[in-house]
Amino acid sequence: MLPTSDGKHWLRCGVGKERAPLGLSVSLRSAPQTSAGRPGLLSLGEPQATASWRGAGALSPCGLPAGSQSVILPVHNAEPWLDECLRSVLQQDFQGSMELSVFNDASQDQSAAIIERWKGRLEDAGIPVVIGGHDSPAPRGVGYSKNQAIAQSSGSYLCFLDSVFTSNGPTVIMPTWFCSRAWFSHVGPFDEGGQGVPEDLLFFYDHLRKGGGVVRVDQSLLLYRYLPDAATHSVLETTIWTHRVRFLEERVLPRWTAFTIWNAGRQGRRLYRSLTAEARRKVVAFCDVDENKIRKGFYCHEDSQERPKPRVPILHFRAARPPFVICVKLDLTGGAFEDNLRSLRLREGQDFLHFS
Repeated sequence: MLPTSDGKHWLRCGVGKERAPLGLSVSLRSAPQTSAGRPGLLSLGEPQATASWRGAGALSPCGLPAGSQSVILPVHNAEPWLDECLRSVLQQDFQGSMELSVFNDASQDQSAAIIERWKGRLEDAGIPVVIGGHDSPAPRGVGYSKNQAIAQSSGSYLCFLDSVFTSNGPTVIMPTWFCSRAWFSHVGPFDEGGQGVPEDLLFFYDHLRKGGGVVRVDQSLLLYRYLPDAATHSVLETTIWTHRVRFLEERVLPRWTAFTIWNAGRQGRRLYRSLTAEARRKVVAFCDVDENKIRKGFYCHEDSQERPKPRVPILHFRAARPPFVICVKLDLTGGAFEDNLRSLRLREGQDFLHFS
């Protein structure tokens, strides 16, 4: 990552082009600029970053030039799409030092042979390739494989090229992150719990806990290929939901003495029921535009052990008071929700946040 003028640490988020039924390829092309003038793929930063995007002449402690990039590629039974994935590494127009670090997590197909075949082609093009792995009877998981690929790599910066994506929604926009090794060492490693663990999401939350920020790059920088048998499907929707709710309670709700849930429908009620009793007591209202819900007047938490059972008012959004936790998905109402939100002239992060 490049240092930023505000001294914060940033995660830069590129937007995926499409989802298709095979693997993943990624582009570092031309160091695209964000509206703030920051070049980016997805990147996490460190306080004292001094290397440039295109590399520098000095050597890093690892031996590669300062500012060099390590592409981190965990592999498990990736034969059908691995050729195209590795070709995407070869075809970068990135102008700087770059290596590929591959960790083969007990693949039972021809992945190892494909990696060896591409090793020569990549190294002929000036991209060193480091290969590790194991042949145990069972894979040890994506978090373990990424940690191992990082440990054997040498670059000052890490670009994660992997097929991990939560089937119930991405961790940020896409989990193919670009970050400094120093910042990864400060935040990481990835959780190695294996199947069913959303290691990207947990890493991202730790990034935020340690002072990280977020910048989105509104350009298509990668192709995500969605596999029906991918490890992502082992991450249950309830697991993602539980982590998100707990993080909301940890990082946001302590700042508010009271708040309104925007959406009196299924998702808003689910959030309310998922909160701890202490957090539920801060919910002063639901708000909505549905006249039927508003006419009913309240939501009763029937499963509550409290007596009398809590009844939370349901208001029209214009009658409700911020701050809001918004449980309405964007781009589903033809712009009506977005127009309603803008009309209130609220400050995101202070007066509202999106939970859906």
